[in-house]
Amino acid sequence: MEDKLEKSRSTVRKYMYWSIGAGFIPVPFLDFAAITGVQVKMLADTGKIYDIPFSRNRVKNLVAALIGGALPGPLAFGAFGSTVKMVPIVGPIFGGISVPLMAGATTYAVGTVFIQHFESGGTFLDFDPEKMKDHFRREFEKGKTVAQEMTGKKSDPKVPVTAT
Repeated sequence: MEDKLEKSRSTVRKYMYWSIGAGFIPVPFLDFAAITGVQVKMLADTGKIYDIPFSRNRVKNLVAALIGGALPGPLAFGAFGSTVKMVPIVGPIFGGISVPLMAGATTYAVGTVFIQHFESGGTFLDFDPEKMKDHFRREFEKGKTVAQEMTGKKSDPKVPVTAT
């Protein structure tokens, strides 16, 4: 039988694909709502692996606090990437490249940070987004590479992919 750590890592990878797909939604801010929903569902499934009680509203707030606290600048740029989808011709191209990669990277970071927390005996009730933001930033950087590999997109290393 697959151990909890491997099963939870597999869950994160599955939901990264879903997040990347949600990033292609052409409607501004609907993509963000879908990505958030995917991340919350990922954490519900990961919580089940560790037998941790799940509260949708609490987890939604934790995810928002974690991402917003760790990546405020890139978060604003991600909102710009979603909004720019409204610009004819170039908008869907720019948004269709940047938002899916951001979605995959943030989903990876959210998942790996919570896995570490659960592995150390934590729950959703004692998760502190403020204490985890540096770890989240490091995992987000790794997540950019993983998301690029998953999508087959190689970006210029000088051009950062930003967060949702």
